[in-house]
Amino acid sequence: MNIFEVLFSPFHFSFMVNALVISILVAIPLALLSCFLVLKGWSLIGDAISHAIFLGVVLAYSIGFPYVIGAFIAGLFSAVATGFLKNNSRIKQDTAMGIVFSGMFGLGLVLYLRIRSNVHLDHILFGDMLGISWQDIAGAAAVAALTAIIIGIKWKDFLLHAFDPAQACVTGLSVRLLHYGLLSLISLAIVGALQLIGLVLSIALLIAPGAIAFLLSHRFSTMLFLSLAIAVIGSLGGVYISFFMDSAPAPTIVQLLSIIFVGVFIRTSRKVAQSESV
Repeated sequence: MNIFEVLFSPFHFSFMVNALVISILVAIPLALLSCFLVLKGWSLIGDAISHAIFLGVVLAYSIGFPYVIGAFIAGLFSAVATGFLKNNSRIKQDTAMGIVFSGMFGLGLVLYLRIRSNVHLDHILFGDMLGISWQDIAGAAAVAALTAIIIGIKWKDFLLHAFDPAQACVTGLSVRLLHYGLLSLISLAIVGALQLIGLVLSIALLIAPGAIAFLLSHRFSTMLFLSLAIAVIGSLGGVYISFFMDSAPAPTIVQLLSIIFVGVFIRTSRKVAQSESV
């Protein structure tokens, strides 16, 4: 077997082709939303929603309901509950998020342990990328298309809301609609990532591409394209490398993105140090 046959050997297996396809589809919405989360400092919100969704998944499975709908409803509920606690008490938003997502995730684990003999949800927590079907690919494609269309049309409004909500309100934009619309997109994107990397690791794809792009760019439009490219390359590279390392695709993707972030951070830090010394 020559070197080219070895390099192209992953493409001989249908499960690897499916994994590569869905890695692109899931990377698109997470990468686009990642930019807004980084700018708004909403990293914990993405983490909170990803954990809170588990309760919706468990409840949906236990009553025979589509888990996607249950997960989406749970994600929205966690976001609304966080906002309610913040607006009707003296506690800060990060504290409210911690209370809501830890409570929902804990309840989800309790219910999961009680129904575990009948329902196996481990792939929801840790991902089952090599076991996805064309139905999963179609769902991921729908989420990617919807997110890309909305961001493409409203990205300037979301950007103004991220930097200055008061100015957004003065210009006539619905701050509340933008706020909960962005949270809805985040919930939907995380639900679409369930089959890829699971709830536990979905936060990496939701934050890392935007953080890396933020270090490399000075314009938001450039940041969006860089984040998208980084997420797609990292996802494809992680799946491809995992085939030869005989490792799970999800943690391989996360590790590859972490390596890229460290490399970019070192490079930009050196540039800053050199410019300051001149």
